[in-house]
Amino acid sequence: GFNRAMRRFPMAVKRIMDVILALVLFCITSPVMLVTALMIRMESPGTALFHQSRTGFHGEPFTIYKFRSMRNDAETPGKAQWATEDDPRITRIGRLIRKLRIDELPQLINVIRGDMSFVGPRPERPEFDADLKEQLPFYMFRYLVKPGITGWAQVNYGYGASVEDALEKLKYDLYYVKNSSFLLDAEILLKTAATVFLAKGR
Repeated sequence: GFNRAMRRFPMAVKRIMDVILALVLFCITSPVMLVTALMIRMESPGTALFHQSRTGFHGEPFTIYKFRSMRNDAETPGKAQWATEDDPRITRIGRLIRKLRIDELPQLINVIRGDMSFVGPRPERPEFDADLKEQLPFYMFRYLVKPGITGWAQVNYGYGASVEDALEKLKYDLYYVKNSSFLLDAEILLKTAATVFLAKGR
């Protein structure tokens, strides 16, 4: 079951690999992140870096970091909204950085801090989790591993903005939790890299 799968890919080994890769990529992509931050600030008012509460390992909340890809007034406080693929709240620069997955680069900080891994189920907002765990059996099992910057659901299903999409992605997430391994992580990272280089992101 799930516990046997996690023993096949020891968490300590994965953690060491995560930290090394995150530090290397942070150094390499620092110029890209600086330019991205300047472009966001030039296009629309507000901060370039966006932070939000997400559900993490074993259901514990943490603060996730991303580059802001939407207008600063995109959401009314206290009213969480799904983001859709052609969401009108997304700025022009935001659409570009989402397509290239550049908006996720600040999550290297989350990986270094230990909030996230490179590979794992994407962390959801607590507001959405509260609804989804009531509607989808075994939903919270996806948090038996650390959430990731990319995951099996992302490379196989892509973007989703509904309960129906969440159900389909959950199937991939649970497959990952049960079959987590170095080879599966490597496959996911290679597929993610191909998506970025071919500009086939969101």
